[in-house]
Amino acid sequence: MKSNDIAVNLNVKTLKRREFKKNLDCYLYIAPFMIIFFIFTVVPVVMSMILSFTYYNVLEFPKFTGFSNYINLLANDDIFIIAIKNTLTMAIFVGPIGYLLQLMFAWFINELSPYLRFIMVTILYAPILSGGAIMIWSVLFSDDSQGYLNGFLLGNGFISSPIRWITDKNYMIWVAIIITIWMSLGAGFLSFVAGFRTIDKSQYEAGYVEGIRNRWQELWFITLPSMRPQMMFAAVMSITGMFAIDVSYLFGLPSRDYAVHTIMNHLYDYGNIRFEMGYACAIASVLFIIMLTTNSLVHKMIGKVGQ
Repeated sequence: MKSNDIAVNLNVKTLKRREFKKNLDCYLYIAPFMIIFFIFTVVPVVMSMILSFTYYNVLEFPKFTGFSNYINLLANDDIFIIAIKNTLTMAIFVGPIGYLLQLMFAWFINELSPYLRFIMVTILYAPILSGGAIMIWSVLFSDDSQGYLNGFLLGNGFISSPIRWITDKNYMIWVAIIITIWMSLGAGFLSFVAGFRTIDKSQYEAGYVEGIRNRWQELWFITLPSMRPQMMFAAVMSITGMFAIDVSYLFGLPSRDYAVHTIMNHLYDYGNIRFEMGYACAIASVLFIIMLTTNSLVHKMIGKVGQ
């Protein structure tokens, strides 16, 4: 039996060696990406987790402190609890609504002519690339009467005095949600637009023969199952976006009464302002775990689409 096991192992190794040589050119093609991904993604994540168990202020060598950073973060840091609450509140709205808007806009644009499709994609995506959103939103939600929204409401008699959209905590969270939903139309939106163009039209013809009667059935039973890779990519990008919310460019850091203070703002505060890198790495590790957990749940949900 032992000699047979040895022979089997040798055969397996031989087959693996032959398979490796057969696909050597493929491995060489992906090697540059894998090297860059390992150096700039895997290594920083691992180092961050290691540093989260230390006191590190950039100037001194890291000192191991065990779980003290995590204990202080979860038990003693009241601002972090506020940041978690704000982040989850925004994520509940931004994640699902942003994801559905990406899908609906892409579905609508797919029905247009190529020329109009190009124009609409440019209109929806270009402001995100150009960075003009900061100026647009700051003028739209300005606290004085010169702001577009306040000017419209005052001019039509809906309000008697300007609303402090950016400094009143009763409005700040909703303004942040609106801005973040609009900003979520990014790479996920483009993946949906591309995904609609790759679906084989013969599937729709077969679907109508099998009993598909309207566009909603067509979307649910044919389009979405055919776009699972794009849906997964858009979901991952949405998760990253909704937990990496940062609107400090409009509300300041910290925002008034920490009304829109998020986990990313807390991470930036300790990492880039206070230079308490060990504590900042603990914040990043908690955020990473939250993202992984949410990502796993989304994978299971999308896997059921069309089943």
